[in-house]
Amino acid sequence: MSSATLKKKAINATVWTVVGYGSSQILRLGSNLILTRLLVPEIFGLMALVNVFISGLALFSDIGIHPSIIQNKRGDDPIFLNTAWTIQVIRGFGLWLGCILIALPVAEFYEEPRLLWLLPIVGFNTIIFGFTSTSLASLNRHMEIGKLTLFELGVQIISLTIILIWAWLSPTIWALVGGSFVSALSKMWLSHRLNPGRPNRFAWNKEVIQEITSFGRWIFLSTAMSFLASQADRLILGKLFSLSMLGVYTVAFTFADIPRQVIQKVSSKVIFPVIAQHADLPRKSLRAKIIKQRRLILIGQSIILTIMVSFGDLLVINLYDERFIQAAWMLPLLALGLWPLMLSLTSDKALLVIGNPSYLAYGHISKFLYMLIGLPFGFSQMGILGGVIVIALNDLPFYGVVSYGLWREKLTTVVQDIQATLLLIGLLTLFVTGRYLLGFGLPVDGIL
Repeated sequence: MSSATLKKKAINATVWTVVGYGSSQILRLGSNLILTRLLVPEIFGLMALVNVFISGLALFSDIGIHPSIIQNKRGDDPIFLNTAWTIQVIRGFGLWLGCILIALPVAEFYEEPRLLWLLPIVGFNTIIFGFTSTSLASLNRHMEIGKLTLFELGVQIISLTIILIWAWLSPTIWALVGGSFVSALSKMWLSHRLNPGRPNRFAWNKEVIQEITSFGRWIFLSTAMSFLASQADRLILGKLFSLSMLGVYTVAFTFADIPRQVIQKVSSKVIFPVIAQHADLPRKSLRAKIIKQRRLILIGQSIILTIMVSFGDLLVINLYDERFIQAAWMLPLLALGLWPLMLSLTSDKALLVIGNPSYLAYGHISKFLYMLIGLPFGFSQMGILGGVIVIALNDLPFYGVVSYGLWREKLTTVVQDIQATLLLIGLLTLFVTGRYLLGFGLPVDGIL
């Protein structure tokens, strides 16, 4: 692929990713506003716990099938794709068995009997997802993000429609459970309609398995630790907070996490495939291309984060009722804390491309250990505020390890990170000062 063609595809993919994510968030926000008026906060907290454990099982068994298809030179080979799909199907059944096995201990630990049956029921979606076509990974490999975006929006619209109608007719947790089931079925069925070639079928090629597992061993450790690091807040807060307060925190985190999700999607759907095309370049040339690609992305994400930190609390205050008011001051703290991770997400895929994802695994381990020690301590010293502050700072260890890895591999971006951070500080100072002078107070006034 020529440099001009690749650049054109990258720009097109970025636009589709941002537009798709924006549309998805509008749908998500609209449905969330309706659901918070139909369902009590406790239901959101309970479903958050269920999803945390199912996601955890998925990440603890992830051997990087999707990244392997994108990165591997045989990624278009039917034998490679069908073997990957077979592994994915087997994994889906294993995940459901895991949901059944952990249901009792999880229900007893959180003293919540409903988890005993919710985990196996919602966990059945893992079997359905296992049969999802490899066409989604292939579209990502070839940067056909337009088709992928329309697919994802279609699935979301279908599932949200079911959830809203169900919650209106019967405002119970079954509305969320039913919506997740419909989402899994829709994604599985529609994904096979996207497959331009022969449909996936069972295959077992030892050479392909060796290639996937060889690449995926560090992916496995990285994603496992990623789960512990990124979900430790809900795992620990589920024990420290009431389910209602966990539901409030989930609302704050959902909004605060928007900038990260934007850049994560751009990273996985655009940056990763583009860098993979230049994997054979000398490190100096590869680093130059990474820095060039990051420039506009860093400016854009600093603007998005500034808006979220400066005005996110007003969003919560005006859109939600008093039951969720504490989410207003949580949101800006959580959003600001995402900056180190957002810097990492624009460069860490380079470590995957050069075949050295071990630094990502070590980064997630350091983040998890920080949360394991810091979150209970922060909560014991300052209550809810202390817990939120600890969570807001939890991406610093990951950024430190990834930056060290990039430096060791002669791909460092620290100077550019410092420049972007200074831009963020300047924008925040300008916007927060302007807000205060206009009489809207500070974003964290709700703490007092």
